[in-house]
Amino acid sequence: MDLDVLFYVLAGVLVLVGIAGTVLPALPGLPLVFAGMLLAAWTGDFEQVGWLPLVVLGLMTALSLGIDFLATAMGAKRVGASRLAVAGAIVGTFAGLAFGPIGVFVGPFVGALAGELLHSRQVGQATRVGFGTWVGILVGTVLKLGLAFAMLGLFALAWVI
Repeated sequence: MDLDVLFYVLAGVLVLVGIAGTVLPALPGLPLVFAGMLLAAWTGDFEQVGWLPLVVLGLMTALSLGIDFLATAMGAKRVGASRLAVAGAIVGTFAGLAFGPIGVFVGPFVGALAGELLHSRQVGQATRVGFGTWVGILVGTVLKLGLAFAMLGLFALAWVI
């Protein structure tokens, strides 16, 4: 098999795994998407996709990292979450991976709820914090998915122009 074909296949796999990583918190989603695009551009000797689109794609990747932290923090802060609640949401996110898609969806809520219960022992406040943190994570995921598809569109456009 031609080595270029192997690199293009690897680039495609990186992009697909990266898109899955925008939803699965254990995978660095958009950095993997960017790595796949960079590998594809490199394999084509940067003829189809030059440095300018790659710089923009790199900036979009950096933006995605900020979205991760900002969306979760804003969701938690909006409902007055304690540091324990935020830590619980992070632990719950990773623990949820063991339970498949439902665990990824429910884990952050349960973790934030447990963390806030440890902090304040008030069920109503803990429930609001769990829900607010969960909404923040959900909004961040939706934004990252949108960013992933915008990156794919930009890359495709740069490839054909």
